[in-house]
Amino acid sequence: MLNPASDSLEDDLRAALPAACFRPLESRYLDELRGRFHCADALLVTPGTTAEVSTVLRQAGAARVPVVPYGGGTGLVGGQVGEGVPRPILLSMERMDRVRSVHPEEQLLVVEAGAILANVHARAEAAGLLFPLSLASEGSAQIGGLLATNAGGVNVLRYGNARDLCLGIEAVLPDGAVLNGLKRLRKDNTGYDLRNLLVGSEGTLGVITAACLRLFPRPQSVGAALMVVAGPQAALDILAMAKARLGEGITAFELIHRTGLDFLAETMPELHQPFADPPEWSALVEFGLFAGLDADSELEALFAKAAEAGLASDGLIARSEAQRAAFWRMREAIPEANRLIGATSSHDISVPIETIPEFIRRGDEMMARLGPFRVNCFGHLGDGNLHYNTYPPKGHSRSEFLGRRDEISRRIHDLVHDLNGSVSAEHGIGRLKVGDLERYGDPARLAAMRAIKQALDPAGIMNPGAVLRMK
Repeated sequence: MLNPASDSLEDDLRAALPAACFRPLESRYLDELRGRFHCADALLVTPGTTAEVSTVLRQAGAARVPVVPYGGGTGLVGGQVGEGVPRPILLSMERMDRVRSVHPEEQLLVVEAGAILANVHARAEAAGLLFPLSLASEGSAQIGGLLATNAGGVNVLRYGNARDLCLGIEAVLPDGAVLNGLKRLRKDNTGYDLRNLLVGSEGTLGVITAACLRLFPRPQSVGAALMVVAGPQAALDILAMAKARLGEGITAFELIHRTGLDFLAETMPELHQPFADPPEWSALVEFGLFAGLDADSELEALFAKAAEAGLASDGLIARSEAQRAAFWRMREAIPEANRLIGATSSHDISVPIETIPEFIRRGDEMMARLGPFRVNCFGHLGDGNLHYNTYPPKGHSRSEFLGRRDEISRRIHDLVHDLNGSVSAEHGIGRLKVGDLERYGDPARLAAMRAIKQALDPAGIMNPGAVLRMK
């Protein structure tokens, strides 16, 4: 049984840690961005070193007090909010934000868990290199949280998830022991891969305190295009054409439905949209090329071939960096427009790429049978990850339909499961999808996860209630 963080434990921690580790608790630490999870109270601790993290976990373990790691607070599944947990220690990594070292010749960077993603981008760029993890919350998301949730983003097609960008980690285990795994090695077969165990574990097995990240050469020619496509299958066919022509030169391939553009017009009329008449389906394609290849020329050739095949009917190629940025600004504003409209239910799903058209068709048919809902389907077509979100009819509020959220989510997730997909593609399980994991997860895998949790965290202090149901 877990205990709340008591005044005596706080006194012990204050005696063992510098005063800088303590600050007043603000409401932002207690609420999830969408208001779906709330923690009544917490003891906020902001360590500045790995040794201080170790002290916190060692004392928390001895007192059987829960610890909820906190990064940038941008998670969308409630993993950072200790709802239903006896007053936890909220362990914010915000002070551990140093870049410890940069190794341009090895294309590596060692950074602490509290470093903001945008700052990591800047340090990589200063070294003439690229850290390719890219998502809309880069101004507040922290490296530790991104690794803990194995974040995705728009460049997974080419560079992979956060896990693929990490060579090693330093972490503190639930008993306070420090796992020193920051070796700058691409080959290390000395036993179990504890790095990949902790990456994606959402703070339930320990606290990531630093990471060795992979950097990449910056492409010499970058270009982006918006193509009006005949539908999801046409977009997949164009993606196949691009892969056959350029292989890994494709950085991103995003699918956008008209509903998302309509939401932008409704909530952000000041945001410029490239097409005067928003198309039913469009694809945002980006190339990053080397060896003398010109991205704009390759995009023109791709569009010509797609048009000839009847797959694309119109398109715009960015003729400047400003125009390319505008394309992406539009794409990355869609989630904010979604929030302003107010979703009835949101789904971060992935399915085998060739089944995407079938998923969209069956999903839309099902939603039409359920009622006059609006559907905004968009996302990372190139890696099979879609955001399939449902909304009330125009002129109605989400509050009128929230009673149907669980029913809609169950039906969408059943469809995903039927297509051998995942109900959590890039946001994690957190607290929101614990029931989904139990419903759709492989029993042997779940049993192994519970055994690992018991072995590393027998007292159950690490982020209880996230990923696995709290005992």
